[in-house]
Amino acid sequence: MIRAVQRGSLSLDKLEAMTCVCSVGLDMIAVPGDTSAATISAIIADEMAIGMINKKTTAVRIIPAPGKAVGDIVEFGGLLGSAPVMPVHTFSSETFIARGGRIPAPIQSLTN
Repeated sequence: MIRAVQRGSLSLDKLEAMTCVCSVGLDMIAVPGDTSAATISAIIADEMAIGMINKKTTAVRIIPAPGKAVGDIVEFGGLLGSAPVMPVHTFSSETFIARGGRIPAPIQSLTN
């Protein structure tokens, strides 16, 4: 997967889309250190919505890497290995996140 990210054939959007049909979320994804809290919050909200609709638990471990830019490698050390810093959209999520609200737990009634 790291090689796919490095050659540009796998993006954060694609990983998020894959969560709809497999796995349990986004894990150990390095993003530029200047990524806004609103952008990270929006990514988490997307995953929460996917989990609710698909009736499964999802998780997000997004790691802002201070001083790192897209394409840099972050070394976590030990068994955690490394990760390429992935790009995030530059569109603002401030308005969306400022709305607040709650995403309910996965529910069965939407399958009727």
